[in-house]
Amino acid sequence: MSLPSWFRWNEPHLRLSQRNPTDMVVETLMMELGWQMRQAEKQQREKENEYRKIKTGVDYSWLVSYPKHNYDISPGERLQLEDTCSKVHPSYCGPVILRFRQLVAEYDPEVHEVPRIFRTVLQEAAEKMKEEEEAKKLAKQWNTKRTMSLSLTTFKSRARIYPFMSGIKTISEDVEREAEPTRRVWSMPEFRTTKDD
Repeated sequence: MSLPSWFRWNEPHLRLSQRNPTDMVVETLMMELGWQMRQAEKQQREKENEYRKIKTGVDYSWLVSYPKHNYDISPGERLQLEDTCSKVHPSYCGPVILRFRQLVAEYDPEVHEVPRIFRTVLQEAAEKMKEEEEAKKLAKQWNTKRTMSLSLTTFKSRARIYPFMSGIKTISEDVEREAEPTRRVWSMPEFRTTKDD
């Protein structure tokens, strides 16, 4: 065996760089779900111990050994959650985790309620992504229409016709100039007052 096969220092680096961003998002979000479920389970046990301690007046918690993980979600529900996680864009991963933690801290749920809160947060993120996609499409369409209208406006402004600035004389213009008195402005009507004797 060669020496480089014994020491594969760069192998994990290659594996990380070749991983799909979607898989990384799914893994990160599902790890957060698992951690929050363990925390909720731990808090629930502590509440139950406090209740027993108050009820009996004796603390036997040091005698009890709990399994590491009592509650787990079903495989079907896990697949649905992973599928929903795969639709989350990597840029939304952080905000989803923050929102999830905020809701868990706010509601202090029991273990079986944590996956429902997680699903709600994922649905909110999906709706927000959809709204932003639609807004981007509308902005793109608006920019395209605006560019087209600007190009039409510049074309119209180049092809403008000014009928009153032309050097062509009309018959009605000549007649009006000959008939009008000198004190009247050509574009204003003449107003005369009658004097009573």
